[in-house]
Amino acid sequence: MPDSARKTTASRAEREKSVDEIYEKIYIAILEHRLHPGTKLGEERMADIFGVSRARVREVLARLAHEQIVELVPQRGAYVAKPTTEQARDVFEARRLIEPAVLRRLVDTLTPEKIARLRQHQELEADARRRNDKRAVIRLSGEFHTLAAELAGNSALSRSMRELCMLTCLTIFLYDAPTAQSCRHDEHELIIEAVARRDRARAEKLMLDHLDHIEGSLQLDNANGEVDLEAIFKS
Repeated sequence: MPDSARKTTASRAEREKSVDEIYEKIYIAILEHRLHPGTKLGEERMADIFGVSRARVREVLARLAHEQIVELVPQRGAYVAKPTTEQARDVFEARRLIEPAVLRRLVDTLTPEKIARLRQHQELEADARRRNDKRAVIRLSGEFHTLAAELAGNSALSRSMRELCMLTCLTIFLYDAPTAQSCRHDEHELIIEAVARRDRARAEKLMLDHLDHIEGSLQLDNANGEVDLEAIFKS
């Protein structure tokens, strides 16, 4: 391969890596409830924080906007999405359709390694609760669902669950659902045990009950203060 081609390939790989890294930092900040719905993500400020060009930041924001995690407002900029109550209901309706399908496919393709990964994740959740690490509890609770979709082996389902879990996280933050009530400590464990027994009907019922509990805990209180972007991403 000519030197110029190698340089182009390396440059592209570095650009993609940087975009992915910035995307993941924003994703985790939202998942851990450090980044509020409605927060403005100014291009210049974000470029300074991450040490990249505004064009690079623009790529990340466009990706997040495509996934409905960020809203791009003409002449105003990018803002973390603020799901309406109608959008929140739509998200839960979609999850009730998708997650039973995820569990069915997971049961059908089950291996000891997959169960081990689920149980390992559940232990991380339990440990975070024991340590009262609220940010970790919130993040791991959401990641349980994306992990199940990933292990089910359908990339389209996995992508959909990642987006839906993020929108759910924003909804929980926006409507102030107490973590202890919105995601009960034993529900993931019960779902894992049903999957391990290959009891699809029970696993599906437990998941639907779990989603009902999350949605039922939502409160219509969307008061949020300003946040310090640099403190969030430099921590």
